[in-house]
Amino acid sequence: MDPVTEDRAPEPLTDYAHRLTRKVRAFDRRHPLLWDLHFTGFWVTAALIDYGGGWRHNAHNLDVPGWLVLTLSLGLSLPLLRRRTHPGTVLATMVPFALVNAWTGTALQAALLQLVVIYHIALRRALRDLWWATALVMAPVLVSVVRYGEGTWDQQIGSQLMSITVAALIGITVRTRRTYTEALEDRARRLETERDQQAQLATAAERARIAREMHDIIGHNLSVITGLADGGRYAAAKSPERAGQALDAIATTSRQALTELRRLLDVLREEEKNQAELTPQPGLTDLDQLLDGVRSAGLFVRTTTHGTPTLPPGRQLTVYRVIQEALTNTLKHAGPGATAAIELSYEEKAAVTVQITDTGTARRTDAPPRAGRGLPGMRERTALYDGTLEAGPRPHPEQGWRVRLHLPEETPQ
Repeated sequence: MDPVTEDRAPEPLTDYAHRLTRKVRAFDRRHPLLWDLHFTGFWVTAALIDYGGGWRHNAHNLDVPGWLVLTLSLGLSLPLLRRRTHPGTVLATMVPFALVNAWTGTALQAALLQLVVIYHIALRRALRDLWWATALVMAPVLVSVVRYGEGTWDQQIGSQLMSITVAALIGITVRTRRTYTEALEDRARRLETERDQQAQLATAAERARIAREMHDIIGHNLSVITGLADGGRYAAAKSPERAGQALDAIATTSRQALTELRRLLDVLREEEKNQAELTPQPGLTDLDQLLDGVRSAGLFVRTTTHGTPTLPPGRQLTVYRVIQEALTNTLKHAGPGATAAIELSYEEKAAVTVQITDTGTARRTDAPPRAGRGLPGMRERTALYDGTLEAGPRPHPEQGWRVRLHLPEETPQ
């Protein structure tokens, strides 16, 4: 015998019953007519057995003809075939047979099948329909009491009302449980849909963030390397020592770019996400290093600072990236001999205004527009803090380009 089978714990009886119930319900949903035929056939068979002679034990009148007993037995059982789809019609069909059953004194037990219809009315119809359904079911009882008068009124009517109440309560209970289950399933579906949507939004946001970081890292460092390479080429013929310095600066800038790219790619590797080296994001303290790299590429940069910097890390990163992108564009488009100026104004409650201008003579608007990531990336970072970003040519007669960033006061959460 398989040892795994020997160690397996026996299935609890309740779990087996639940599993069997789910299978029966699933079969019923797939083949409702087949289930209704079996159910109706069972009660028709029971009614015909009672027609075989058992009805005489409870009858008030033993002289009822056999054909009438058979007709009443079938009339009180066959309509059950449509009990689920048309319970009101089924009950209205059975009541005339129940009235004849009570008037003639046959007293067939099949009349109790009306309680099955009461259950389905409580399960599927508006609860107010139970009032007229109860009246229809009680009518034959009143006829029997008036005509044959066996037992007291409260015994006859009270027992029938109690039976109707129990059938209705069972239907209401099943209906409430079914409604509650459907509500839970609907909520689970909506939560699953919302979870998928949140995951898609998070993925899109993460892709946008990675695109910004990749653009800032690669775009800036390649621009610096290009400037250094151009300067080194011109210096090679006249000053080999300056050319060597340019090559050293290119190597340093390349290593920095590779380090940042490795950090970003490590974050993307899910299996090594926990082991990725969490290098801090650049901030205001890294501006000097950024400016040194730009100056080494041949762009003269002057900085002016007003106030004391008291920005949180997120705002520092935004300021850093905007300055980095503005200087990268200056290196690309401003032309030879251009200079740049950075003015930082720190205000209270982490507000800051940054203005980057250059004196480039190249006309950037002559080039056809391209779907770049620079300006959209700066605007996305600015929007995170409800800030404003302006970028465009400097007003006439000044030449060059101007980028102005303003992050308002930080509002408490």
